[in-house]
Amino acid sequence: MSERPRRRLGALLTTAVALAAVLVPAASSAAATAHGHRPPPRVPRTVVIDGHRIQQAKLRLDHGDRALRTAVDALTVKADSWLDQGPWTVVDKPKPAPSGDPHDYLSQAPYWWPSQPKTAENPWGCPYVQRDGERNPEVDTGTDRPDIGKVFNSVTTLSLAWYYTGRKQYAEHASDILRTWFLDPATRMNPNLNHGQFIPCKYDGRAIGIIDFSQQYTSVLDAIALLDTGAPGWSKNDRTGMRAWNTSFLDWLVDSDFGKQESAAQNNHGTFQDMQIAGLALATGDKDLARKVVLDARALRIDPQIAADGTQPQELARTRSWHYSTFDLVAYTRLAAIGKQVGVDLWAYRGPQGQSLFKAVDYLLPAATGAAPWPHPELEFYRYAASDIVHAAADAGDRQAQAAVPQLETPPGGDLWALRPAAEQLDSIAG
Repeated sequence: MSERPRRRLGALLTTAVALAAVLVPAASSAAATAHGHRPPPRVPRTVVIDGHRIQQAKLRLDHGDRALRTAVDALTVKADSWLDQGPWTVVDKPKPAPSGDPHDYLSQAPYWWPSQPKTAENPWGCPYVQRDGERNPEVDTGTDRPDIGKVFNSVTTLSLAWYYTGRKQYAEHASDILRTWFLDPATRMNPNLNHGQFIPCKYDGRAIGIIDFSQQYTSVLDAIALLDTGAPGWSKNDRTGMRAWNTSFLDWLVDSDFGKQESAAQNNHGTFQDMQIAGLALATGDKDLARKVVLDARALRIDPQIAADGTQPQELARTRSWHYSTFDLVAYTRLAAIGKQVGVDLWAYRGPQGQSLFKAVDYLLPAATGAAPWPHPELEFYRYAASDIVHAAADAGDRQAQAAVPQLETPPGGDLWALRPAAEQLDSIAG
């Protein structure tokens, strides 16, 4: 055969291979869709969770990983429970925030109680007094706090369930919930927390009300990233709208007086504020800000907040010392996960007295594994509250944590670490 026919044959083969590369996946994708399956999952651009890890978990699940199947079954039970709930909106509360704008978020301080009988002349029972760790049930009526908790929890669960199962009803409902609370002009929330945790007859809002968002909103950022991989019901306009809302909210957190006060806090409020700002910065494309916040957290957070023996003195001073010690470490471990994405190893940091995240987690291990009682005040002890942060430390290379993992108590909703390897607050007292 001459050289020219040989080249022509080669060209024809190349064209055939190229066409096959286009047509076969398309046919496979169509067949997969027809049978209720999706093509290989995209890597989500998540903020806290490692997107590559959950993509690999999805692939292992598709290849029959039994442990992951058990976890997904637990996840879908939770997701199914949300399908007939919501959406919720900030404008549904009986009375607007003190600003008069129903689109402004409103919540009431949970640990403040009336000290006088409620009368026509004093309908609130003012003045209010603080009872640390004791939650006033009236905060669950008349404000947005219960609904925003449902928004955060439902969207997080539904988006994750969609990613692992491909069931469109999960993604469509998560999308509807997000649009209703954040994007629809008639029902959207203004991107500020000027009236978070008000105290009747005392304050119209407080800086520490930012914790209403900072403790969970980075999970919503990850949920959005999951939907961004091609979820049905989640459009390009939705993505653009959420990015704009998040940018405005980040600006408020950084520039407002309340935001600056919360950043100056010396306990879990400051840690969560850092984590929230870094997460929003990463999600909206400001990697420089995200990196700066994580770097600064070494001297501003770890040095003063974690003692040489691993205790967290500000959290031990609370009546719920176990809850707040684990709670603060949820923020730290999530901040460390964000740091990994911007080239900062927060786990490796050692303070001037040897302070470190590893030491803080290791201090909790005897109580977390049931080997010893928690030696500090705690109104209501839940051993499983530490399970996720121990998983996080184990994944980061802490040998004591690795040895402790088999002795951890399974949270009530099941151990979902393999599906979303990022610490969540497992013993929520927010209602």
